[in-house]
Order: sequence, then structure tokens, then C-alpha cells
Amino acid sequence: MTPIILIPARLGSTRLPAKVLAEIGGVPMIVQVLRRALDSGLGPVAVACAEPEIADAVRKAGGQAVMTDPDLPSGSDRIHAALMALDPAGVHDVVVNLQGDLPGIDPTYLHAVLAPLTNPACDIATLVAPVLSDAEAQALSVVKCACAFAPGSDIAPALYFSRLPVPAGDGPLWHHIGIYAYRRAALARFVALPPSALERREKLEQLRALEAGMRMGVARVAAAPFGVDTPADLAAARANWGHGICR
Repeated sequence: MTPIILIPARLGSTRLPAKVLAEIGGVPMIVQVLRRALDSGLGPVAVACAEPEIADAVRKAGGQAVMTDPDLPSGSDRIHAALMALDPAGVHDVVVNLQGDLPGIDPTYLHAVLAPLTNPACDIATLVAPVLSDAEAQALSVVKCACAFAPGSDIAPALYFSRLPVPAGDGPLWHHIGIYAYRRAALARFVALPPSALERREKLEQLRALEAGMRMGVARVAAAPFGVDTPADLAAARANWGHGICR
């Protein structure tokens, strides 16, 4: 595999506008995410920007930024557009989509997300971590993945995703982490698909891939990274920066 890491970023967040430019640890959050991606050493890293303010912040920090159409409907569309601009010759066969609101992401997770792609039948890979409390299980903001790991394995097929605590019955629940590794052809196919019925119902883009018959695999990691979605999250990230933030 020859991966490239692309970080989609825009200013139009509903709950925390311009959050990717909010300062954490002395620099914009998008720069912290960029640094974690570079720390992974996995491959080239670029930020797929919707606005010039983001590109300016990334370039000021020495990073690579690619301007994309601000009207693109999703981060997946944004990274596909950036990929076409950066690598039209197709040198990179795997694209890692890293969200721009995970400033404390463990760089090793970017290696972990590639593991399911060792199966040639897997089109898209992503990550899960254990759900640790009933509050986490019941939270609609926490996406759960229906999957089951064979003894001794950290990789499993992803069968469904929901905001509800699935599957039912006794056993662990898995918190989905929104980091994806796409085979290049799978990303091209995915962004060409129309939104699907279950995607609209659950408001989860990854269900489009499953409904279209694409195969997704998950790798499990120890804990979900701390995501910044609200003013309270931002305050917590700032207060805990330098002391390790995970959840």
C-alpha cells in the first residue's frame, strides 16, 4: 500500500463555527491534526480546504493545503477532489480520511486503520473502540458499529452502523471512530453514489457504502480519540492539552 493522508476542513460547523481554526495548544486545531498526521510517518499529508482562511493557517505552519469547492456536500467528496488535484497519476492507492476535529489523535491509529485492507475483498476500512459506559451507549452522538471479533483477532467485518446501541443482547458494544482508509477505486465509486435510504434515516454517510454492497472492515483500538464538536469540547481540549486527551 502507498497511502496518502487527507484532512477535509471547512468553517461551516453548525455547533461550533470555524472550529478548525480555534486555538488549541497555541496553534489552530487543524494544525494540531496536521502535526499528528505527519507524526505517523505514513505518507504525504494535505488538508483539503473549503476556505482560504484554513489554507492560510495550514501553509503558515508549513503544511500542504489544497483548495476545494466549498459547495461539496461532504468530507469524502472534498478528499476525492483534493486527491485528483494532488495525485492525478494515481501513485497513491489508499486514501486515509482524517477528520480535522481530532487534535489529540494517536498517530498509531493511522497505521491501525490500514489493517482491514490486508484483506483484498475489503473496500473501506475504519476504526472502533470499546463503549465504556451506558451513557456512551445511549448517546445519539456516539455512532455504534455492529461487528464481532474472532478470538485473537483485532479485525472484523462492519455489518451496520447506528446511533442506537446495536447489536442487542449481551456482549461488547463498539464506538465507531470516523477515520477511514479507502482503496482509491472505492473512494471514486463511493462519491459517485447517490445518498442512500438508510444513510438519510440514520444520518450516517458510511451506510451508503454498505447499502451499495461495498465491504467495510474495522480494526479495534484501545480508546476513542477526543473530538471537538461543541464549545464545551473546545474548553475541555484547551484545559487538558499537554496532559493527554482521549475521551
